[in-house]
Amino acid sequence: MSPRGPLPAPSVDLDPEALAPISWRDRWLGWRDRLLASPAFQRRAARFPLSRRVARRRAAEVFDLVAGFVYSQVLVACVRLEVFRLLAGGPLPIETIAERTGLGLDAATRLLDAAVALRLAERRAGGYGLGVRGAPLVGNAAVVAMVEHHALLYADLADPVALLRGGFRTRLAAYWPYAEAIAEGGAPKGDASQVAAYSALMSASQPLVAEEILAAVPFASHRRLLDVGGGEGTFAIAAARRAPNLEVVTFDLPAVAERAKARFAEAGLAHRATAVGGSFLADALPEGADVVTLVRVLHDHDDARVRTLLAAVRRALPGGGTLVVAEPMAATPGAEAMGDAYFGFYLLAMGRGQPRSAERLTELLHDAGFHRVRRVATALPLQTGLLVAEVDLRGKTRARL
Repeated sequence: MSPRGPLPAPSVDLDPEALAPISWRDRWLGWRDRLLASPAFQRRAARFPLSRRVARRRAAEVFDLVAGFVYSQVLVACVRLEVFRLLAGGPLPIETIAERTGLGLDAATRLLDAAVALRLAERRAGGYGLGVRGAPLVGNAAVVAMVEHHALLYADLADPVALLRGGFRTRLAAYWPYAEAIAEGGAPKGDASQVAAYSALMSASQPLVAEEILAAVPFASHRRLLDVGGGEGTFAIAAARRAPNLEVVTFDLPAVAERAKARFAEAGLAHRATAVGGSFLADALPEGADVVTLVRVLHDHDDARVRTLLAAVRRALPGGGTLVVAEPMAATPGAEAMGDAYFGFYLLAMGRGQPRSAERLTELLHDAGFHRVRRVATALPLQTGLLVAEVDLRGKTRARL
């Protein structure tokens, strides 16, 4: 105590939220966290018969997070060395695999043993054969192209903290030549040489998504389809083939649109397929379509640009028109990590965009004047979530369904 009396209480600016009562749920979660963090509890749980299985599973899950990058590189090596194609004809002895991949015997054995552990391959009487995860990759150009493409993402993630802090040009941003222009507030740019790589990648990965969309949404009832951000026309071609009376239009960067025109001609669809070049951030969308598709487009942009795009689509559609939004969505049951973890960091490395849940996309669609927004089930929601929205028959906006 001070000789002059008790010291005054220190002045503390209390956060009002800190004074709020703690809920019972938060109390319970706090107790759980302290328990799970206790080394003594971890040891007991690993030995106790009733909790042993759960403890081991949790430990394996944590280790998988640590080792995940190594697992992905085993897949990359198998793809680049065409291991799955080699095994497609049946099991091969390791000596043959080593010779055909150009690896030493020890290296080939190490790779194939790793592939077996990841269920990409299996040990067979004749050596090694395809595993349940490797077999679907045989001849799957879309997945193979994405595996190769991810080398850019892995390089950007070499220092994840630096990526989060920003301040350097990522490889993914350089790969998408218009990403930086958009991030700086300009219109997308890109000549034919710049757009070739990413246009080819999107075309390779589009068929799987196109099949999911066309199996879930009946386009035959529509007269004219406008595919915004339609790339080289892969989805438009698939839709035109599924619905013989449907006219299709793609809208993308001018250099990309030129590539789409060439593909339409090759597909024999030039008489009912056209491509228009432009930027939805600066140019009006072509009118005359009664259905518009946005296939893996919205998650590439922030909310402000998504609002701009949806407003442009709304203006281009007549009363009774339909908008189909197709993309992987955050908070997808059974694929939660895909949304905020994978796409969250992929889009961060790309320099723009964000993953969104179906609920958040629905809010943005309502704000843009669409109504009767509904979610449509797909066979593989991990890769393709679907929302279908409509314009009021009178062409007026409604705030709710």
